[in-house]
Amino acid sequence: MKELSKLLRGGRIGSARKDVVEFTSSIKSDQKLLEAVIKINQAHVTMLTEQKIIDSKMGAKLLQALAELDPKMKLDASVEDVHLAVEEEVNKKVGAETGGNLHIAKSRNDQVATAIRMTLRENLLDLMNHVIKLQEALIELAAEHTETLFPSYTHLHPAQPVTFAHILVSYVDALERSLKRLEETYPRVNLCPMGAGAIATTSFPINRNRTAELLGFSKVHENSIDAVGSRDFILETSANLTLLAVDISRMAEDLIIWSAPDFGIVELPASFAFTSSIMPQKKNPDVLEVVRARMSQVLGNFLASATTMKALPSGYNLDFQEITPKLWESLETVADSLCMLSEIVKNLKVNKNVFSKPVLEFATTTELANMLVKKYNVPFRTSHRIVGAAVKTLLDKKLALSELTPELLNKTAKDSAGITLAVKLADIKHSVDPKKFVESHKTMGGPAPAEVKRMLKNRKQLTSQSKMNLKEKKGMLEKADNQLKSVVQRYSLLRHEKR
Repeated sequence: MKELSKLLRGGRIGSARKDVVEFTSSIKSDQKLLEAVIKINQAHVTMLTEQKIIDSKMGAKLLQALAELDPKMKLDASVEDVHLAVEEEVNKKVGAETGGNLHIAKSRNDQVATAIRMTLRENLLDLMNHVIKLQEALIELAAEHTETLFPSYTHLHPAQPVTFAHILVSYVDALERSLKRLEETYPRVNLCPMGAGAIATTSFPINRNRTAELLGFSKVHENSIDAVGSRDFILETSANLTLLAVDISRMAEDLIIWSAPDFGIVELPASFAFTSSIMPQKKNPDVLEVVRARMSQVLGNFLASATTMKALPSGYNLDFQEITPKLWESLETVADSLCMLSEIVKNLKVNKNVFSKPVLEFATTTELANMLVKKYNVPFRTSHRIVGAAVKTLLDKKLALSELTPELLNKTAKDSAGITLAVKLADIKHSVDPKKFVESHKTMGGPAPAEVKRMLKNRKQLTSQSKMNLKEKKGMLEKADNQLKSVVQRYSLLRHEKR
């Protein structure tokens, strides 16, 4: 084994078996934390120097060594974790006598909790950006289809006419709720555990607020037990990802169904579809099917993480190590799927004549029943029975709703409800017209073009505000990062001046 694994050996614990070290090692998933761990050490050393816990000369040496580390360097698979990997690299540069003080007043427990939070907040901001981009793609497509008639479904049966824009706005709104959940989670992620130590802080006179400031955190995660022993921020993020995954999966399912030849409502871009190895006529929605399947993995990761956490005692446990990779996997899976959906939406083709299909002929029967209530004073339940009986008669005779005559409707009213009606043909034609159906449904949140346009205008404003909020959060992290770089550079210059 390499020398690094001896950093924690020779005291309470002697030599370790190679297979045991490899079994418990987190080095594979730790690669993602490397840049954060380097910054944590830089901020920690800066704070130790400012607090005069170590002298400025030693602090400058350590900061210089840390600045020389490549945040993309490949971590040795035989190493126990990223924290020891960084410590070994520093020792190589400044020697063990100086490098051995890198770990003063901190533990891997508070380090890893901090590194996860730092990496996660970056991932959250990226994920929010992907959500906003999909919202923008949906809004742009919706603006083209505010008057494109589109069938809505209940129980996967044709229900009522809406517009395609109306359906797309429903996706935008579902994504908006997920976006808000992510925004609400962000402040709970953006807490700094550094200084909590292993579990009980330290007797060194550290300044936890200063470390948090240099790392761009909004404030310190105060209680040391909670700081190192909580992973509810991971569970909360995973739960948010699961809710987002459910909406993504349902969106993918809609597109899969609508693109099937039997439906023929939309056509997927050829670059996002595949053909069969044996059936040359096929255009399979493979990308969407993969998206749908992977969203199940996000749910599985949440369940596995929650099950792991529920049985743990307070304080730090190495079980935590097993849930972090599931978080990264879910984040990557959801982000990739959002990107795929954004591109599909941008290149989607919509059948604008879908209501020529006979199967959709009866989608306006609700308005036919409403018309009897409005114009002929028929109680709705009676009207519902009359129209239902009329539909049955039409279907039995293999006739379309457009072929309904006043004579047939009036006879049905007499036979099914015992009432006499004299319905006008113009009233029937107006009530069963899909375009007029949609135009008449102008209640707030309805599919009428004017109402959908109002909603789209509002959603554009929401996405603009979300982008501004995102920019502000990124700006705060960049400001802290620049401050840390400036401090490291200043100490490096002091070291050269003293030479």
